[in-house]
Amino acid sequence: MRESDGQDKAPAAQPGVWEIIWENVRVFLTAIVLALIIKTSVVEAYKVPTGSMENTILVGDFITANKFIYGAKIPLTDWRLPALSEPKPGDIVVFTYPGDGVTNYVKRLVAVEGQKVEVIDKLLYVDGEIVPDVSLAKHVDSRVYPRGAHRMGSRDNWGPYVVPKDHYFMMGDNRDNSYDSRFWGPVPKDLILGKAMIIHWSWATDDAAPEVKITDPLTVPRLFVYNTVHFFDRVRWDRLLTMMQ
Repeated sequence: MRESDGQDKAPAAQPGVWEIIWENVRVFLTAIVLALIIKTSVVEAYKVPTGSMENTILVGDFITANKFIYGAKIPLTDWRLPALSEPKPGDIVVFTYPGDGVTNYVKRLVAVEGQKVEVIDKLLYVDGEIVPDVSLAKHVDSRVYPRGAHRMGSRDNWGPYVVPKDHYFMMGDNRDNSYDSRFWGPVPKDLILGKAMIIHWSWATDDAAPEVKITDPLTVPRLFVYNTVHFFDRVRWDRLLTMMQ
């Protein structure tokens, strides 16, 4: 047997329990931070709960918005990154509703600062020119209300109005059923969140689905079972990964 020459290396020290725990915590926290940065600065997903953008966006569509393109806000600050482009007429935009500063809305941008907006007998005019409806926009009410006829007067006849500096005028594609800038005014630039880009998931509404009630915990598993059974019927497969225009 060969004698040791005295130069054998000592076995490497094994990491302790606390070192292993810290390493896992560090990896987890890093992942959380990166996810938050991506969510707040690059892309974010939104569920659409109303039909104000039909038929471009349906109730139950889940959309992904590009927050980087308009200059995303840096988390925990009021600073924005440089914008790749400015919002322009025709863009579908996600923004914070000016009325409460909390709720997220999605509408189509129809006019920017300095442009004159007017609605005459349901037709949209910008700078005196008729703006044709996009292909999937719709009107569902044949009635045309005159100016000043309670709330519906703003819907069908409105303006003229010049969009102020650093503001945007928004309208829903479902023109007769959209609560938008015709009713509550333009959107300030600092409330813009991003440009809606793609429908990544679409879940059809179903009136027969069990209603979840706080007072009845069993409604949760009932809904889960119902959705599992009807999964392939409720997913709008033809809308998945659809680019929005």
